Amino acid sequence: MVQLLRLSDHLPQGFDALLALASAEGHRNMARLADELSTGSTAYIALLAAMREGTLIGIGGMTLEPEFANETAIRLRRLYVAPSVRRTGVARSLVSALQQEAWDQMDLVTVHAGSAEAWRFWEAQGFSTVDGAPWTHQARRSG
Repeated sequence: MVQLLRLSDHLPQGFDALLALASAEGHRNMARLADELSTGSTAYIALLAAMREGTLIGIGGMTLEPEFANETAIRLRRLYVAPSVRRTGVARSLVSALQQEAWDQMDLVTVHAGSAEAWRFWEAQGFSTVDGAPWTHQARRSG
């Protein structure tokens, strides 16, 4: 069973292992997250850790959309799940929790997918591709 924990201003135990996995795959988002938290350069509205049996297996956060937009939006960012638990619902759980929190505050949620695999993932989560915006995908609260 996956447990989602809210993080404050520090990274959870086991983050170094997640960082090493991401770096080995050529992803820089975990290194960026560590830098952002150590310098305070990015204000996270929420940062969640996915834990299984006390082991960190994923992480994801959200901030205000950093790029200019015609309306205020929330950006989901720094999502990463350990390769050994992909396709088990961990990423979906993180995104769902973050998105529900975002809907409490804004009507528009954005992401910037950095790979073809990420594009497919976000589209499977109900995000639509966007042309001419500083993000690749977006979702709007219905209703």
